[in-house]
Amino acid sequence: MDVEILTIGDEIMTGHTIDANSAFIAEKLTSAGFRIAYKSSTGDRVEQIEDAIKLALRRAPIVIATGGLGPTDDDVTKKAIVKVFKRNLIFHEDILEDIKRRYAVRGVDMPAINQNQALLPQGATFFPNKSGSAVGICLTEDGRVFVALPGVPFEMQQILVEEVIPYLLKLNQGRAIKVVKLRTTGIVESKLAEMIKPEIRLESGVRLAYLPHPGGVDLRVMAESDSSDEAEERAATLTRQLETIAGKFIFGRDEDTLEAVTGQLLNDNDKSLAVAESCTAGQLGALIATIPGSSAYFVGGVIAYSNQIKINHLRGNPEIIEKHGAVSEECAIAMAKGCRDATESDYALSITGTAGPDGGTEEKPVGTTYIGLASAHSEYAREFHFGTNRNVNRLRASYAALELLRRDILDIQ
Repeated sequence: MDVEILTIGDEIMTGHTIDANSAFIAEKLTSAGFRIAYKSSTGDRVEQIEDAIKLALRRAPIVIATGGLGPTDDDVTKKAIVKVFKRNLIFHEDILEDIKRRYAVRGVDMPAINQNQALLPQGATFFPNKSGSAVGICLTEDGRVFVALPGVPFEMQQILVEEVIPYLLKLNQGRAIKVVKLRTTGIVESKLAEMIKPEIRLESGVRLAYLPHPGGVDLRVMAESDSSDEAEERAATLTRQLETIAGKFIFGRDEDTLEAVTGQLLNDNDKSLAVAESCTAGQLGALIATIPGSSAYFVGGVIAYSNQIKINHLRGNPEIIEKHGAVSEECAIAMAKGCRDATESDYALSITGTAGPDGGTEEKPVGTTYIGLASAHSEYAREFHFGTNRNVNRLRASYAALELLRRDILDIQ
């Protein structure tokens, strides 16, 4: 089922707001088995929105729009919707009472202007908004489905995931779709494809997509059939093949994250972790701490940006830096060992490198990074070359460190 995503708002058109909504919608719908055929954006004029909706409905049987459903004068999406579908706006007392209750819980009176949000196009279905006052709107006509969602990201996300996607899946009961996402890291997309392509043959109704991102490459398996059992079996067959071919690079499935998987391994083995970071300046520690309950295994760490901090706080030998440099295998090992000794942790990770855009040399160009690991049974470091983008390098280094730890715990070579 093809979908067009339409984002509405002058702030998007002028670049003052980055359109993250369409990316979220696309990712969730694709994972649910829908195909994103088009993406479009328009400003806040009624005529613009009307034209954009009409074009989208001509191009795709499902249109998901976001933005312009608020109570203020610049929120005019509903005015455009009623012009497109030739409907009147109908007042819904139950929606208004729900909005009033939300304001009452916060101890404030509802502004009179919010009454406008109880007006919906005639014949529309509405999706409840648990976080705000603008409900989602759904209209069906001539085999087309049009959904309008608020533009506030966390409101849109809740309605899409909890209401819209289940609703759309019910409309597609004639075909069953199973989607599985295998999450890999430590290997680039092209190399992964070289491993996989000669070994598999996709049967009819089964697709495989490679989805690279700074932390790795996701393998999305999508299987379609007349029955859910057959769709699941087709997806499972390909998934098993991929796990056989690329198993050591696969750290999880679907919504698993490397920081969560690694944290669970530490928890399961009753081990603790500390970090010593130079070029990442705390990004690795921040990733680890995003996981609820990480305090059970994460001791903390040191941001050792200068050489003097590396020496003073990580019990480092100044001769190592003098002889090999701060960006070196030897320095990374010393940082990890010093961090583990100082924190009395079971594991310690270290990162030192040249994130860029300056600071590289012919011998060690920008992106050169060393990641060290120290534990009771080993002390070593690995060399990486991430590229020239500073922020991407720092993120990739953080994920590479977590992957180094995951493999060490699982004894994966």
